[in-house]
Amino acid sequence: PIGRWVLQTACAQAKRCLERGWSIPIAVNISGRQFKQPSFVDMLVAIVEGCDLDPQWIELEITESTIMENVDEAILTLTDLKVRGFRLAIDDFGTGYSSLAYLKRFPISKLKIDRSFVRDIATDENDAAIVTSIIALTKHMELQVVAEGVETEEQIRFLVQRGCLDGQGFLFSRPLPADQFETLCQNMLS
Repeated sequence: PIGRWVLQTACAQAKRCLERGWSIPIAVNISGRQFKQPSFVDMLVAIVEGCDLDPQWIELEITESTIMENVDEAILTLTDLKVRGFRLAIDDFGTGYSSLAYLKRFPISKLKIDRSFVRDIATDENDAAIVTSIIALTKHMELQVVAEGVETEEQIRFLVQRGCLDGQGFLFSRPLPADQFETLCQNMLS
């Protein structure tokens, strides 16, 4: 039930943003349990239609470990979602032991680099190499890349120098209630 509520709330927020003239897709983390439910796609479509929202304004974030539990089933579900117009991202990339052979089969448009690699990119050569490699991989696969857990100017400089232009983390904003998010967007987009 909480997963349904989260999706309904996210879709309603996306609709409010569009009504204000802001073209901002809303990203929603999908739990592994919810993703595996046979009724998940139908439930999601019903929620989006109930909000009179185009699916392109909802980005579904599914963890790498979730899609690796049953790859063939995950590919079917992801393909169904992609065909219906949803944006798809693999969250926490680098932590779920995915095979690159499978990665090319997933109908995704974005990889989100796990914060555990971003945290020490300025001081740990291994983390720096992993992040650099993921960024290069996304470029060659024509995927978007987002760095999670960006907290310092040094991290953002490192990421931008290597071609990762999207990030999320406390450097940009702490999590906000919807009304404060709307105020932030109004201030940024005015």
